[in-house]
Amino acid sequence: MKIKMKDGSIQEAGFDEKLGKDAFRHTTAHILAQAVKRRYPNTKCAIGPAVADGFYYDFEFDFPFSEENFAEIEAEMRNIVKENLQLRQFVTDRKKAVQAMEERAETYKVEMLNELPKDEEISFYQQGEYLEMCAGPHVAYTSAIKAFKLLSVAGAYWHGDEKNKMLTRIYGTSFPSQDLLEAYLNRLEEAKKRDHRKLGKELGLFALFEEGQGFPFFLPKGLLLKNLLIDYWRKLHAKEGYVEISTPILLNRQLWERSGHWEHYRDQMYTASIDGADYAIKPMSCPGSMLVYKMEPRSYRELPMRISELGIIHRNEKSGTLHGLMRVRCCTQDDAHIFMTPEQMQDEIKGVARLIDEVYVNFGFKYYVELSTRPENSIGSEEDWEMATDGLKHALDDLNLPYAVNEGDGAFYGPKIDFHLQDSIGRTWQCGTIQLDFQLPQRFEAEYIGEDGKKHRPILIHRVVFGSIERFTGILIEHFAGKFPLWLSPVQVKVLSISDKYLDAANEAAKTLKKEGFRCEVDGRAEKIGCKIRTAQLERVPYMLIIGEKEVRTDSVSVRSRDDGDLGNMAIGEFLAAMRCVNCK
Repeated sequence: MKIKMKDGSIQEAGFDEKLGKDAFRHTTAHILAQAVKRRYPNTKCAIGPAVADGFYYDFEFDFPFSEENFAEIEAEMRNIVKENLQLRQFVTDRKKAVQAMEERAETYKVEMLNELPKDEEISFYQQGEYLEMCAGPHVAYTSAIKAFKLLSVAGAYWHGDEKNKMLTRIYGTSFPSQDLLEAYLNRLEEAKKRDHRKLGKELGLFALFEEGQGFPFFLPKGLLLKNLLIDYWRKLHAKEGYVEISTPILLNRQLWERSGHWEHYRDQMYTASIDGADYAIKPMSCPGSMLVYKMEPRSYRELPMRISELGIIHRNEKSGTLHGLMRVRCCTQDDAHIFMTPEQMQDEIKGVARLIDEVYVNFGFKYYVELSTRPENSIGSEEDWEMATDGLKHALDDLNLPYAVNEGDGAFYGPKIDFHLQDSIGRTWQCGTIQLDFQLPQRFEAEYIGEDGKKHRPILIHRVVFGSIERFTGILIEHFAGKFPLWLSPVQVKVLSISDKYLDAANEAAKTLKKEGFRCEVDGRAEKIGCKIRTAQLERVPYMLIIGEKEVRTDSVSVRSRDDGDLGNMAIGEFLAAMRCVNCK
């Protein structure tokens, strides 16, 4: 596929490469805008980038736009593809660019141009009559766009600012073949069925209320699930030599200034005033861990010191970005901070990577790794950043972990390794991270006495495995479509009585199961057994035990599996033995 770059050069790239995919979908966004302008000439265009899995374009329409308009726009897009228009790239000065956009009444483009330096050259792409101010890249001809689909409409404030005008955002996707498009649309349909917000409500796991947007409520079964994840996490970390602490949610402004968060993270922090002094609710737990480390003199003999915390954090996320458990304003972050000597750095990084691998494999996830480097708004010396980045690279190389480099996306205090896990329908989620930090120990003047009797500065690892309990729970709900493995299911067994006559036997069976540590419920409703089975299936309960006249007479239970159907009759002891085997993680 030929890709036309900003400088006018042509590069070859396949759709499976990031350059090729972005150029392909960015071009589709231009085709969408051209189709909209042909059908509705009074429409004003804003921006239209390629995004993960597709593209979007923001418009200002002079009528109420809805998805009902998609059919005629898609028809016009197909015409543009058939016309095989060449995308011609050229540059001009800002004055001429403003004039061109003013002639077309593109007020949003004019506003963007006026924000640029006067001497900056402006890149344009033209396809037929449509002219777009754009840096590219794009495919060379519109005929390359073989398959596309407009997906949804949403509101979007201009520049993301609630004080600005609300625009109409059209989302879409495109592929080089109809087969690939159909496969993607099928995955979207499957994703809708697995939506954790829908399943969370159906399964009684969590609730979202207008009274607290972005602050999820965990219901009894959801809290049980959350606590199971926490119990698993705690056992794993105890085995790996971590000690657990708990630090306050609210700490004073001076602490956050010292850590650098007040300068670099202030917009996402909630603040309060206590006795006339500024305080902030923690958006992360690292400054609290620093205070704990500094409570007493430390020796090299104590290092590495692995301090974990299930910290409740708050972040001031914009309302438009909130999404169930995936994007919230309050969550429990499975944080940990490792204080170490330079000689211990490689082993500790590799130890965290192995821990993350163990967890993801246990849940059935595949994953890929990104190394994120120094961002523009960073703190610290070039030397420290180079040493930290090289440390992460060497650890990944020693582990033979393939990774991509994500330039400029590190934390403000250090580079990081991000783990992107892949769920059962192919979507990826960034969860685990390992961040190497030379800056916070310097800012807090953290020290240890080395083997030479002198004071030294420790190196710090920030790391999470789940990311947050809330987000990981949402991912698990969708990954398993609510059908959790036995050890993680809030209700593991449901005992169903054929009629009231056998309810005592059902309760006795449930009592035996609970005594053995299994989570069990009894369905003693005055309903037919078929209705009770359907209810248990909808609740995704792994096993059902049916008790009627035959089971009472033979002192057995009829076992039904959520996944495998009827398993026949067996003694309760035989069932318990099988459960113990399956329940082992």
